[in-house]
Amino acid sequence: MRAEGDDAALQALLLPFVDGVLAWPASGGALFLRARDGWPLHQRALPGLVCEQSFKPEADALEHSGLTRVDASDETLYPLVLVLPPRQRDEARALFARALARCAPGGRVVACLGNNEGAKSGEADLARIAGPVGNLSKHKCRVFWTAPMEGPADPELARQWLQADAPRAIAEGRFLSRPGLFAWDRIDPASRLLVEQLPATLAGRAADLGAGYGYIASELLARCPGITALDLFEAEGRALELARSNLAPSASRVELGFHWHDVTRGLDKQYDVIVSNPPFHAQGRADRPDIGRAFISAAAKALRPGGQLWLVANRHLPYEEMLAVHFGDVRTVAQRDGFKVIAAMATPHAAPAPPAGAVRRERSKGRARERNWK
Repeated sequence: MRAEGDDAALQALLLPFVDGVLAWPASGGALFLRARDGWPLHQRALPGLVCEQSFKPEADALEHSGLTRVDASDETLYPLVLVLPPRQRDEARALFARALARCAPGGRVVACLGNNEGAKSGEADLARIAGPVGNLSKHKCRVFWTAPMEGPADPELARQWLQADAPRAIAEGRFLSRPGLFAWDRIDPASRLLVEQLPATLAGRAADLGAGYGYIASELLARCPGITALDLFEAEGRALELARSNLAPSASRVELGFHWHDVTRGLDKQYDVIVSNPPFHAQGRADRPDIGRAFISAAAKALRPGGQLWLVANRHLPYEEMLAVHFGDVRTVAQRDGFKVIAAMATPHAAPAPPAGAVRRERSKGRARERNWK
């Protein structure tokens, strides 16, 4: 999800150890929260390093590089905890509090942020719960670290920051969400536009690609009683946990599947219906239409002949050419507030030409296919 050599924050994070300002622990290892792979992790030995990452593409990259990954349930204490804080401040503060909780007595927390990603405020936040911090600046980033720790300098504030990241009810109590997820505190207007257009006739096995905390999936089931099974695919594990809770009331009616998965790697099942609000950003701020195009390609390969894709996107994103390549029938069904909803039908397998007497029946089937869009 990131060009090789393009992760300045990761490079700066390890700078104190490269320059000898800080020493890597002689024993006990190190925990890397929100870890990302990159060449700085491989330029020298980092004994005992383990990585935690809930975003599937980054987690896969870490494992493919031979790094050890642990999940959030691990409670081991480490003499060094590295952190690459996320952009959302409540989530970042909670991550600082978690880092202190995972730091062994006498250990340090080391964090890094880009200057344009809130580096100064991040440093100030860590100092608020950990006490004075040291820092270095390079690569348009700021890396900052605590003194040897014996727990938070402000335990009550650390507790409050952990609680601020806890799942909470949104949308008048309809859904659980939490800071840092996509549109975490509201119903995303693009997703709302998509569900408003979904025809009640959609039926069969369905998938939601990039399901988030489960809003589109929940609305699909509410509006389309013919859906018999639904798989949710989501790369962010923190969101998928909440989707399980949010769709629990439907578990007795339909078969539900929850998959921590990078959709750009393709799908291994076949579906009658796919819905999606594909992501178009990775870690940076620049548009990444290639992610949406990969979602479209994955959907096309996973749809049965005659299956339907219902997709919403920002109006400026160039998906139409990719849709035309993969689908036989593509149309824009709605545009509003800078968003577009596109419906596409998978091309049926080629069939022998019908006998002359079957033309009328074929025309009848054509009219039936037209009704499927309505």
